[in-house]
Amino acid sequence: MSFFSKIFHSSSFSPSARSLREPYDQRGQTYRASHPSNYSHQQQQQSYYGQGTSGGGGYSYGYSGFPPGTSQDIIRSFEMVDRDRSGFIDENELQKALSSGYHRFHIRTVRLLMFLFRNPHDPRRIGPKEFAALWTCLGQWRGIYERYDKDKNGKIDLFELRDALYSIGLATPSSVLQVLISKYDDGSGRMIELDFDSFVECGVILKGLTEKFKEKDESYTGTASFNYDEFMAMAIPFLASYN
Repeated sequence: MSFFSKIFHSSSFSPSARSLREPYDQRGQTYRASHPSNYSHQQQQQSYYGQGTSGGGGYSYGYSGFPPGTSQDIIRSFEMVDRDRSGFIDENELQKALSSGYHRFHIRTVRLLMFLFRNPHDPRRIGPKEFAALWTCLGQWRGIYERYDKDKNGKIDLFELRDALYSIGLATPSSVLQVLISKYDDGSGRMIELDFDSFVECGVILKGLTEKFKEKDESYTGTASFNYDEFMAMAIPFLASYN
């Protein structure tokens, strides 16, 4: 299982949070950073970063590789785009599958998802196991999106994004969110709002980087040390997909 699929594995994920605290902490981060008050609102020792869950189990590849209990809708979506019946799909086929099932996804978001749910045997394609985990993860992001689209206009603004991220354990500083969503500014002067595709992209970048940080913060203190190579290896895959 990829590190990111552990965040939203199966139906055990249940986002929750206490009432929002104001104001948000604006402290910055360095290679050796300590920021326990803003990195996560969860104060439990066993999980400084929120309520992530994990699971395991290996499955063979090919259509028989879908995890037990996988919805027939997910299987059909995979089969529909796997035209050569290889048991694997590439980024273009994944884009077609997701666009038919959820929303029209930009290829940039698709590539980010491919990276996060990558197949260890073939990094350019994913099999049934990865596809099922990815699809389930998106379903959970969709639930969060709809929950925090308070005005039900089909868009998420900065404040709704902040609340949505807080619900999964990320008390992200407003300054970071401003930088993150500035990419979606169309120059019209109107308030920036995110559709589901852009919301997923922002969410998985922040959550994915959080999980990578946790790998270096084994005591869940909010502090980790990196050398330059480790830092670049952690950040570049996310930045590359974000450009």
